[in-house]
Amino acid sequence: MKITKYVHSCLLVEMPDPVNRTVLFDPGGMSEQALDVSKLAFLDDIVITHSHGDHLSIKLMKQLVEKFPEVRILSTAEVVSMLAEQGITATTTPAEGLELFESPHEDVSPLFPVPPEIGVHYLDVFTDPGDSHHFASSKQILALPVTAPWGSLINAARLALDLKPQYIIPIHDWHWSDAARTGAYDMLEGVFKEQGITFLKPETGVPMVINT
Repeated sequence: MKITKYVHSCLLVEMPDPVNRTVLFDPGGMSEQALDVSKLAFLDDIVITHSHGDHLSIKLMKQLVEKFPEVRILSTAEVVSMLAEQGITATTTPAEGLELFESPHEDVSPLFPVPPEIGVHYLDVFTDPGDSHHFASSKQILALPVTAPWGSLINAARLALDLKPQYIIPIHDWHWSDAARTGAYDMLEGVFKEQGITFLKPETGVPMVINT
């Protein structure tokens, strides 16, 4: 499996032969400059966990659908309706290989409305919970939200230690400066290593290969 992060919570997950499948998670506003749609060779699925702008960029969605008109788009009913207003077809029904699980968005009131949210297990290997620290299980690879107005690094670390995935990819970290991100990544790497968990340090646009 090859995973490429494009800022914040946007992850491109590519499976090689014999699967030959590519999915993009949460192409949001923070990723508009980092994700060059013209350079994507394949795209089978797009997963949008919820409606907030850091996870859903209409600009990127229009570019993606223009290049990949047959792409399957999975999200909440709220997002399906929002995309329909833009002439983009999406669904709440997962395609084969995508499994929904309960992963409620953390409370962000009174700053923002709390949107409906989906968590997704992909090919029984990869887990993306969206903006949640309240979900019950993880597959081998966990996309872990590490900082947010609604959460904390401590809560993220405790959750991951409880779930015990084999690999962790940090997401939802646009809020940090580069120096803060480096320091946090180093801390998390050390903590998780003690428990036999590999913490990956993504660089925007640089693919990471994981043998699953």
